[in-house]
Amino acid sequence: MKTFAYVSCIGLLMVGGLSAQEFSRFAFNVGAGVTTPVGDTGTALDMGWNVRGGAGVNFSRWGGLMVDVGYDNMGINSTTLANFGAPGGRMSVLSATLDPIVHLTPHRHFDLYLTGGGGIYHRYQEFTTPTVATVGAFDPFFGFYAVGVPSNQILSSYSVNKPGIDGGVGIAFGSKWHGKFFAEARYNRIFMGNRFGDTEYLPVTFGFRW
Repeated sequence: MKTFAYVSCIGLLMVGGLSAQEFSRFAFNVGAGVTTPVGDTGTALDMGWNVRGGAGVNFSRWGGLMVDVGYDNMGINSTTLANFGAPGGRMSVLSATLDPIVHLTPHRHFDLYLTGGGGIYHRYQEFTTPTVATVGAFDPFFGFYAVGVPSNQILSSYSVNKPGIDGGVGIAFGSKWHGKFFAEARYNRIFMGNRFGDTEYLPVTFGFRW
C-alpha cells in the first residue's frame, strides 16, 4: 500500500511537471509583409512593406507580454509629390512597442490571438530626385576607374519621435519545428500632435513564432 502511494505521488508530480511544460516561457517572432496607409495618411502615401521581430514571456498558455520592433516603409504618392514639386519620396517608421498578447484558442492547431499596446515611434520622411553617383571600380586589365551608378539625391528630410498605439489580430498554424507560422494584421497610430492629423497605417505580416 505504501509502495502504491509512493508511486502515485511520483506520477502526480510527473504529470504536474509535464503540464507546466506544455508551453514555452519565452516567445520569439520574426516576419515581413505589406503595409497599407489608412485614414488621412492614405491620401498621401502608397502601399509599402514591413519587417518585424519580437521577444517576450508567456505567463500561461493563454497570454504573455511581448516587446515588438517594427520597420515600415511607404512611398509618397504622385499627387503629394506633385504638390511639393519633388520627383520622388518616401516615409519610414521605426517602432518599439510593449504589447500584451491573448491566445483565444491555445489548445488548437489554429491559434487565434489578440495583441495590442503602445510605445515609441520614429517617423522619417524624405523627398528625393534621381541623380548619378560616381564610384570607384577595379579591372585587372584597366586598373582603377570611375563608374556612374543611378542614385537618389535627398532634397529635404524630416524626422520626429512620437508616442503611439497598436492593436490587431492574428492566427498561427502549428509546424514540425515546435513553432508556428503566423499571419497578423495590426493597426498602428502615431500621435503627431499637430493640425495635420495622426499617422495611421496597417501592416499585414507573415512569419514564424516560437
